[in-house]
Amino acid sequence: MTSALAHTQTGYLNGKLLIASPLIGDPRFDRTVIYVCSHDAETAMGIILNRPVTGLRLPDLLEQLDVSGGKHAQDAPVLEGGPVDRDRGFVLHTLDVDCGPATERVGTDLGLTATQEILNALASDKAPAHALMALGYAGWGAGQLEDEISLNAWLVADADHGLIFDDQPDEKWARALSKLGVTPEFLTASSGSA
Repeated sequence: MTSALAHTQTGYLNGKLLIASPLIGDPRFDRTVIYVCSHDAETAMGIILNRPVTGLRLPDLLEQLDVSGGKHAQDAPVLEGGPVDRDRGFVLHTLDVDCGPATERVGTDLGLTATQEILNALASDKAPAHALMALGYAGWGAGQLEDEISLNAWLVADADHGLIFDDQPDEKWARALSKLGVTPEFLTASSGSA
């Protein structure tokens, strides 16, 4: 298994943020911020961080799934993680909870888990310090993400826990842009040439 540093050196974006530009051209990703969970020569996969499912909170979802103690889980939004596998749940979390081989390390210090064990942890006093629940994910085939970045559909930024796990999804896109020194009003949907 290669390290996150090795991926960065080879151009892979594991653990980075993708910030949709006005050139994205796909309403499913308009003004989204995506945490890249995995990226290699064949595929890329990420979780949208700023699209809450309307009216669905984590305690409600856990109760619907009959998770014992679910109503006592942290009151956080459930996110629309992306258009792929929308009926499957993914938990992005700090590594103070590890579900063994079911937890895939993403970035340098986070895990991605999609098992009953992590749901039980979310409903208990042994929940991860930081976690978010997403339904579905964003996925790309070989070379697709690289092509979109070359067409300026995505901006790339370093990720941080404050941005990933805060409870203000409406502000994440502007906050992610500010990490790059960009303000939304200076972005335009048309590209110029010199």
